[in-house]
Amino acid sequence: MTNFIDKLYISTVAENAAELAKKHGLGLEIAEFCTAYNMDNDFETWDLLVREHMKKTNRFTFHAPLNELCPAAIDPMIVEVAMKRFNQAYELMRGYGINTMIVHSGNLPILYNINWFIEHSIPFWKEFLSDKPEDLRLCIENLFETGPSPIVDIVNAVNDERFRLCLDLGHAEIFREDITLLQWTNDVAHLVSHVHLHNNDGINDSHSAANDGIIDLAPIIKTLTDKAPQATYTIESIDAESTIKWLIDENFI
Repeated sequence: MTNFIDKLYISTVAENAAELAKKHGLGLEIAEFCTAYNMDNDFETWDLLVREHMKKTNRFTFHAPLNELCPAAIDPMIVEVAMKRFNQAYELMRGYGINTMIVHSGNLPILYNINWFIEHSIPFWKEFLSDKPEDLRLCIENLFETGPSPIVDIVNAVNDERFRLCLDLGHAEIFREDITLLQWTNDVAHLVSHVHLHNNDGINDSHSAANDGIIDLAPIIKTLTDKAPQATYTIESIDAESTIKWLIDENFI
């Protein structure tokens, strides 16, 4: 069975992410291109930074751009832009030799009727996956969703083993309604391929360290290691070192 530490990554949003990855034997989640702007402007600088990070370890995931990208946008030209950006991110990721990409769902509940969002997201992701190789792992992440069902419905309907969930625990805690975080975790564990670890005060998406917030992460992680044993994890906090210490203290690593 794979050790937890072998499934653990640090997002490059963290201070000294690459050095911490090297010190503790962790992977890195490349986050420099979470904004598409960096793929188009001063790319050489960002690319050099990523390649410097990648010298410190040999395991990577890649976070795709997220701003203003919605696969189920009402305006069809926005859907075209989303497809272009995700394909651009995919090609960049593969150029780095990475095969795991995290994408946001693009759902804005205040804007999109949920049935519309689900119905129009399904063909988008089917089309995106249609020309991709079997070794791709595409993980769709919750942000503003108030429960698991919209993304779960999309993943189930796309029905592709390459397409699974990225369960972002901090986001789920802030936006959940009529469901506990542990229940959410239990409900989706069978579809979880990747997890974002961070904490908060239940109001602000602060991406705080694991021991700095209202979420009791230990039972959540234990549930996931039991029910989603192959899932990988990214520490998605600026203060990643505190989360590493907490994981050691809690005997996860």
